[in-house]
Amino acid sequence: MAQPLHDLRFVTSASDVRQLGVCHAEVAFVGRSNVGKSSLLNALAQHKQLARVSKTPGRTRLINVFLTGPDRWVVDLPGYGFATGPAAEKAKWEEMIGGYLTGRASLRMVFVLVDAEVGPTKLDLQTIGWLQSEDLPLRIVATKADKVKPSRALAQRRDVAKVLNLLPEDIAWVSSDKGTGIQDLRREVAGLLDL
Repeated sequence: MAQPLHDLRFVTSASDVRQLGVCHAEVAFVGRSNVGKSSLLNALAQHKQLARVSKTPGRTRLINVFLTGPDRWVVDLPGYGFATGPAAEKAKWEEMIGGYLTGRASLRMVFVLVDAEVGPTKLDLQTIGWLQSEDLPLRIVATKADKVKPSRALAQRRDVAKVLNLLPEDIAWVSSDKGTGIQDLRREVAGLLDL
């Protein structure tokens, strides 16, 4: 049997949720710029060039939709934080992201990516708070776990969880580079999408 998400492929980009069609089920990935969203999507799909990885943070400016299985979507949202551009353009991105997150009846989960080494930033906490206030389902994924020294890993996991008022086991701890946690997260995404 083929690995879930192996057939993930880009289908469209949109600047407004109203430009998107309907699908059976979808999950979205959100996080600050430079947290490794594109790398994580590539690791989940086992495809190095699926989502464009840039050395310049904030390059994802649109809602990017990837299709897997029969009518299931994985959605990559623009990063927040370091993205460059005029304030009016940034405000449009926030409106676009908020419109997508609150306007999709088929949205099963929002995966919020935080940097495992840095921990949740003020912007991460604001985003998580907003998602909770909108009663949206969310799951925390700590990326770049390989950047945390092995001697510090357990303590860092506890520290990150404490800031988020979660248990350490409630956070997916992953590394796109080393493959840590990728298979479990892949299975979780596939389960949410009924694959």
